[in-house]
Amino acid sequence: MTLRTRENVAPSAVWPSPITAQRAAAGRMRLSDIQLSDGDAYWIEGRPLEHGRCVIVREHDGVIADLIHAPYSARSWVHEYGGAAVRAHRGTVYFSNAGDGRIHTVRPGATPEPLTPEDAGLRYADFEVDPTRDRLICVVEDHHGATVVNDIRAIPLGGGAPVTLVSGNDFYSTPRVSPDGGSLLWLTWNHPNMPWDGCELWVAGLDDSGMPRDARLIAGGRAESTFQPSWSPESIVHFTSDRTGWWNLYRWDGNDVDALAPMQAECGAAQWTFGLSTYAFCGDGRVVLWTCRDGGWEFFTLDSSGALTRVDVPYSAFALHVDARGDEVLFHAGGPDTPLSVVRCNLATGEHRIVRSESDDMAIDESMLSRPRHVTFPGYGGATAHAWYYAPRNDGIEPERGRKPPLLLRAHGGPTSSTNFALDPSVQFWTSRGFAYLDVDYGGSTGYGRAYRDRLNEQWGVVDVGDCLAGAQHLVDSGDVDPDRLFIHGGSAGGYVVLCAMTFHDVFQAGASLFGIADLEALFAQPGHKFESHYDAPLPKGRGMYDRSPVHFIDQVRGAVLLLQGLDDPVVPANQAEMMFAALQGAGVPCAYIGYPGEQHGFREAANIARTLEAQLYFFATVTGMTLAETIEPVEILNL
Repeated sequence: MTLRTRENVAPSAVWPSPITAQRAAAGRMRLSDIQLSDGDAYWIEGRPLEHGRCVIVREHDGVIADLIHAPYSARSWVHEYGGAAVRAHRGTVYFSNAGDGRIHTVRPGATPEPLTPEDAGLRYADFEVDPTRDRLICVVEDHHGATVVNDIRAIPLGGGAPVTLVSGNDFYSTPRVSPDGGSLLWLTWNHPNMPWDGCELWVAGLDDSGMPRDARLIAGGRAESTFQPSWSPESIVHFTSDRTGWWNLYRWDGNDVDALAPMQAECGAAQWTFGLSTYAFCGDGRVVLWTCRDGGWEFFTLDSSGALTRVDVPYSAFALHVDARGDEVLFHAGGPDTPLSVVRCNLATGEHRIVRSESDDMAIDESMLSRPRHVTFPGYGGATAHAWYYAPRNDGIEPERGRKPPLLLRAHGGPTSSTNFALDPSVQFWTSRGFAYLDVDYGGSTGYGRAYRDRLNEQWGVVDVGDCLAGAQHLVDSGDVDPDRLFIHGGSAGGYVVLCAMTFHDVFQAGASLFGIADLEALFAQPGHKFESHYDAPLPKGRGMYDRSPVHFIDQVRGAVLLLQGLDDPVVPANQAEMMFAALQGAGVPCAYIGYPGEQHGFREAANIARTLEAQLYFFATVTGMTLAETIEPVEILNL
């Protein structure tokens, strides 16, 4: 197969850059489960240089120290995506250990001790300490039977058998005990809904034995998504709901539901993982609240009178974790100049400081720092679509005269997720080498209201792909990029966008699919992954899944395709990439495939993250005749 290029155009050169793949990979630490307890800050670090091990870290009196050491790793496998794997309470930390799935307890300087017995069939997440009854309440996923069961259970801290508190529905999250110890709340939903489609908020009293009684449905339903239900210090229920088309904050006083800060902005997000939060209680009737408008976040305080006041902090990319104790606030945020970080802020003084950054050792020199700008353009069907655009930048390089830069477009995963424009060394890896980069929030993304999310209903593989195609065309039409060097990459649902774009459209010269979906029917027929097994809102009905599965239409592919896959992925199994690779190879399409043993859904080992960056660069350059300025381990490209 001959790839499309303009005639009589000399090959271009990829710029040299000091931002190596190895440096970028080492700077891709994942921070999560950020919380305050007794004046100390706690969080989890997913460390690529430790093969993705998730380490519990504490800051105490300004000193940062690890609380667990290898082989312990704090990660939950509930829903496969996990989250909320840690809860700190009065100097003790409760966590789900990735290696054996058991709940362990640990105190600073001590060795973790198991709280639950050995049982490979049980998974735990979303912990809540009930000090009145000396027990831990959590979401449990039970894999013992032919059908996976999810429920809420109580685990005695002094030992004993777990007790089921709430059961009967397909899914549960966010079990929380009121500060006065008298009530329990939780979220629940059933197939085919995902929590952002619709879920229910329930509240129940607790009897003398600690069992729920007189449960009441407070908010939510099949078409109303509720998010982050919480108790105020006064034991009053607060929650976020999208009943107006926007996730906004509400309060239930036992009789009525009141909107606290109505706005056309998002104060919630898609609950892909447990433990996400956008607001926290500070005492004295105050709440801190993060809100999202057009993909950018702002930080506010909300007082008891209803006054909303913006807090001036230099962070506009928020990563959905915030906690507070009085004037002390801890959150997970960054910005165009700042990687996602654990930030501590004092509301009384206005002071803020970074406690830990996801890229502590990866400073980007100003001479090659590309800052994003938000762009809108006519997307699929003429609807407004959103993206973040990064221009190529490396002040030490003279760009080619008369030639526009190549474009790499990213399609994020989910699909109901969103981009994050905090400083990311993996993006700067590309822009410092002369690539323009477009990170698209296609229809279906969060951050733009329910109507924008619902654009993808029954249109997966159409609206998302159409918005990405339109984004690339927008930059071509505006004269920002070279129409003959257009590339696309993405992971998971974003990988599906890549494969659809390369199969059903003739825009991109090459694409890289990271653990992407090739066959929708085969994916949803796989056993075991309960969470997304009925995720049908974005799916076409009837024969549509076949018609939108790229693997069946290989003869339409006109560019080159690179496939990268974790061989132990339980969400998008390796057979998806393998069947696509076999079909591409058989059809004579230029293609390559790299499988990583031990990797699951999303690459966590530094060596594999680095190899993925280099493999894409080598592949894109080779199939379009660009000259590399560095030595990279070759990728075996078939049919070239």
